[in-house]
Amino acid sequence: MKKNSNSLVIVGINAYHADSSASIFIDGKLEAAIEEERLRRVKHWAGFPELSIKFCLQKTGMTFDDIDYFAIGRDPKAKLVNKLKYVLTHPFGNLSAIQDRLRNSHYVSSLEEELSKISSLDKGIFKNKIYNIEHHRSHLASSFFASPFEKAVCLSIDGSGDFSTTMAAIGNGNDLKVIHSIDFPHSIGLFYTAFTQLLGFNNYGDEYKVMGMAPYGNPIYLNKLKKVIQLTHDGFFKLNLKYFRSMTSGVISYGKEHKPIVASLFNKNLIKEFGLPRQKNEEITQYHKDLAASVQKIVENTIFHILNHLHQKTGIDNLCISGGVAQNSVANGKITSNTPFKNIYIPSAGHDAGISMGAALYVQHQIKNYKRQEAIISPYTGSHFSNKEIKAVLNEKGILFEEMEDEKIYDEVTDRIIGGGVIGWFTGNAEFGPRALGGRSILADPRRNDAKDLLNLKIKRRESFRPFAPSILMEYVQDYFECNETAPFMEKVFPIKKEKRHLIPAVTHVDGSGRVQTVNKLVSPRYYGLIEKFHQKTGVPILLNTSFNENEPIVNTPEEALNCFLRTDMDVLVMENIIVSKKK
Repeated sequence: MKKNSNSLVIVGINAYHADSSASIFIDGKLEAAIEEERLRRVKHWAGFPELSIKFCLQKTGMTFDDIDYFAIGRDPKAKLVNKLKYVLTHPFGNLSAIQDRLRNSHYVSSLEEELSKISSLDKGIFKNKIYNIEHHRSHLASSFFASPFEKAVCLSIDGSGDFSTTMAAIGNGNDLKVIHSIDFPHSIGLFYTAFTQLLGFNNYGDEYKVMGMAPYGNPIYLNKLKKVIQLTHDGFFKLNLKYFRSMTSGVISYGKEHKPIVASLFNKNLIKEFGLPRQKNEEITQYHKDLAASVQKIVENTIFHILNHLHQKTGIDNLCISGGVAQNSVANGKITSNTPFKNIYIPSAGHDAGISMGAALYVQHQIKNYKRQEAIISPYTGSHFSNKEIKAVLNEKGILFEEMEDEKIYDEVTDRIIGGGVIGWFTGNAEFGPRALGGRSILADPRRNDAKDLLNLKIKRRESFRPFAPSILMEYVQDYFECNETAPFMEKVFPIKKEKRHLIPAVTHVDGSGRVQTVNKLVSPRYYGLIEKFHQKTGVPILLNTSFNENEPIVNTPEEALNCFLRTDMDVLVMENIIVSKKK
C-alpha cells in the first residue's frame, strides 16, 4: 500500500503497560493491529511495542515518514491534581513504588526518543505528531468509534489507568463526552483481583479462572462481600479500603523483563473475614467455589447497578463496553436481561491491548473530526502466512504434509473431528484480542463427553474446571441458546437451551451455559465453511473452540503452531491449505 498525499495515517500504541500493542488506521480504516506478546512470546508483555509497530508498518507498506500521528493511550498529566492530593494524604507510601510510577511516566512522555531509536530518524520529526490520550478515554473510543452506533452510552471499567478506574461517557457521532469517572483506588477490577489472589491465582490476568470456577459454587457470601464493596446512591460504588493493603505501596510492577507482576492487594482484615489465601497446590474446596460464585455475583450486581443508573439518566438504548472488566463474558451475557439496554458492542480487544486501537480512534474522530467508518466487525488484523511460506517451514524441518483445496480440507478435517481427533487450525490473519476466533484455534467435537477432559489433560494442561467455547453458525444461535444476540468476539456467555445441552456436553458448562462465538460467513468464510461441513454430517452447527497454545501466548507463526502440535496430543495440524497428520 502506498500513501496518497491526502491520506490520514495514525498509529495507536499501548506502551509501558500490560498487553502492549500497536494498531494502524489508514483513511479511517483499521488495517493492522497486534499484541506485542504474540511477537515476544511473553504473556502480557508490557514494554514499548517496537515489534508491533514495525509489524503494522510492514503489513501496510507504510514507513515512519508516512505516519501523520502517533497516539499513545497514556496521559501522565491526566488527573494530576487528584494524584497529588492522594499522595499528600498518604505520606507513608512506599517510596520505591512512587519512583516506579514516576519512571513509568517518564517512559510514556519520552515517546519521541523511542520512535527515533526504532526508526533511525531525528526525534524532532515526531515532536508535533504525538498525542497522549488518557487511558480510559482510549478504552471508551475503542468501543464507541468502532461500533455501529451513532449514539450510545459508553462504559470503561478496569483495575486502574491514569488514576481512573471507571469512566462513563455519552458517544454521539464524532464526540465522546465523559459524564462520570471514579478515582483510584476504588476499583471493581482491583476488588476482583484481590479475591482472585485470595483464591490462589496470583498471575497477572488470572481473574478469568475465578469466573470459570464460579458456576461450581453458590453465591452464599454476598452479605459478607457487601462490607467490602458498596453500591452508592449516585449509581456507582466504593470500596471499603480497610480490607485492602495500602495502595500507595504499588499495585503493578514490570521490571526489566516487562512482565506485569501484581502485588498482593488484600490485608489481614480480608483474611480475617474470608480465611487464609489458598496456596498454589492446595485443593480447591467447596468454600473456594462458593466464594468465587459470590465474588462473580456481586461484580455482576455492581455492573448492572451502574448500567441501570446510566440508562435512567440518558434514556439511550445502545451500550458500548470496554476495559478489563469488559472481558467478564458471564456478566456481559446478562446485561440485556438485567438492564434496559437493547444493543451492545464490545470490541475484540476490550482489555488493555485495545488501548492502541482506542487511542488512534480518539485522535481520528474526537480530535481530527474524521468521518466515522463502518463498524469494526472483524478481529482478524494480525499475522498472515501463505501456503508457500508454510511449506518452506515444513520442508526445512523434514515434516511430511499434504496440500488440499478448501472443500477437501473441510471434508477431511470434519471426518477426523467426528472420529475423535483434535485439530490445530491456523488460517488467515491472527485475531486481535485475547481469544481465538477461528484464526488460531484448537478444535474438537462438542458432542463428545470426553473432549473437555482430553483437551485439559493432554493439550492445554490447565485446571479442569475451565470451560471450552462453542463456535456456532450465527443463523442457528436461537436454536441452541436462550438469546437472540450475536457474540462475534466470544464476549458473552449465554444459557444453552435445556433440550440441547445433552447434544453438546463438551461446550456446556456446569451451570448449563456456554461462552459463545457466533460465526459470520462474510467475516470468517473458511471457519464458517468448516463448521457448515460438520453441520451437514452431524446435524450440529457447532465446533468446540479453544486457543491454539499451551501455557503461552497464542501461536503466531507456522513454526510456533508446528512446535505446539508436535509436543502435545493434537492429531491434525491445518495451516491454510496444508495438512500435517500424526499416525492414526
